[in-house]
Amino acid sequence: METCCNITTACNNKDIANRIIQVLLDKRLVSCCQIFNIESTYWWLGNIDKEKEFLILMKTRKSLYKEVEEEILKLHDYDTAEIACFDIVGGNEEFLKWIISETKNPI
Repeated sequence: METCCNITTACNNKDIANRIIQVLLDKRLVSCCQIFNIESTYWWLGNIDKEKEFLILMKTRKSLYKEVEEEILKLHDYDTAEIACFDIVGGNEEFLKWIISETKNPI
């Protein structure tokens, strides 16, 4: 079976987060997105910053990662957008089949 993955990104603007989600779903690049309210503390430009953000967890095929990344970068407003990909190395086979069935075949 094709490898599935979770992709994450974080935004401090809920409208942008929702736009990213809608575009990725409309283009069938992801099967599901979950959004969480988080508080991030991080180094930026020599300072420690703290900010409320929205973490998006996206489920998709590993082969669609580059297309997902490109769409996120078009819409994201951060200078350096967090985009990370984590392979799903095990899981409910029916769930993994669902991810594959609800996403487009890669180019």
